[in-house]
Amino acid sequence: VLSFPMATLMATLLAEAAGLRFTALSAVFSGVADLKRAFEEARARKSNGQGTLLFVDEIHRFNRAQQDGFLPVVEDGTVTLVGATTENPSFALNGALLSRCQVLVLKRLDDAALELLLTRAEALMGRALPLAPEARAVLRAMADGDGRYGLNMAEQLFALPEGSAPLDPAALSGLLAKRAALYDKDREEHYNLISALHKSMRGSDPDAALYWFARMLTGGEDPRYIARRLTRFAAEDIGMADPRALPLAIAAWETFERMGSPEGELALAQLVVHLATAPKSNAVYLAFNEAMRAARETGSLMPPKHILNAPTKLMQEIGYGAGYAYDHEAEEGFSGQNYFPDEMGRRQFYRPTDRGAEAAIAERLARWAELRRKRKR
Repeated sequence: VLSFPMATLMATLLAEAAGLRFTALSAVFSGVADLKRAFEEARARKSNGQGTLLFVDEIHRFNRAQQDGFLPVVEDGTVTLVGATTENPSFALNGALLSRCQVLVLKRLDDAALELLLTRAEALMGRALPLAPEARAVLRAMADGDGRYGLNMAEQLFALPEGSAPLDPAALSGLLAKRAALYDKDREEHYNLISALHKSMRGSDPDAALYWFARMLTGGEDPRYIARRLTRFAAEDIGMADPRALPLAIAAWETFERMGSPEGELALAQLVVHLATAPKSNAVYLAFNEAMRAARETGSLMPPKHILNAPTKLMQEIGYGAGYAYDHEAEEGFSGQNYFPDEMGRRQFYRPTDRGAEAAIAERLARWAELRRKRKR
């Protein structure tokens, strides 16, 4: 399975090198009948000693049942299957088919490889591209790692009259369109970039965080989605280390809603910088998850009677509210009473860090724990 563009060309070259008959299908336009016909033709060729390389473009578009149809012909050698997908094969292909394939990720071309392609194109055409040296570098940047796109742009330049004056970067940009950035708002690249943004902020790198934020915007991402993820980050990765982060996230989101694009995007950029430079703590996130597990395990236990209200005489008679200590009247405003179910015992979920505002919180909790121990004696 070839994951990324230019797979068709590679499959064709592979068939030629291996002496196999090249047969191509597209999962976009082909169905079960097309697959059966391709398999029957491959079996006929196999009986005559001729192998078949079956190339399936956009193979991820076949459903699970259709993908299972490849298993018998792959296992008995009727076809050598080469599939192409721009999706992550781990998610797009079923396990049975994936286990019988080797996944090759075709990476984007670097600057040197793009220059080699342009040089070969010039040798084939017998003349140089009409570009100034600076414009040649711009052309490679416009290709954005896509060799096919780079050659298409070179073809447009070769179509200019011979002897044309070399183009400078401005003239080149005016003549050619830049390749659209690789981004799909509901596929793998979407999740790759939000992961990069999240981890850059967690790693306290505001410059990288701003870059990935800008990449998502230029790729066409909905700023509201980014605002939602930034708000989650404020609660999960900063928490009580900087309690201002969460209201600032809501304020930035609200600012964008009021102003829209592009003006409101600046508020989100400011939020990105604040989150990246704020002290970090996931103590609340961990505490919440631990408390949820405890709640699922002990979901039927009653609160201790002394913290229950007793609005009726019967409730008072059976002990509701008896012995409750009003903390405002206690020394240091802390009674140290138990608030967990009697059958459960005290648990510690929240463990503050020593970073940011949580350092002071940790000191208060330590003092209250000391008072609690003293008053139990």
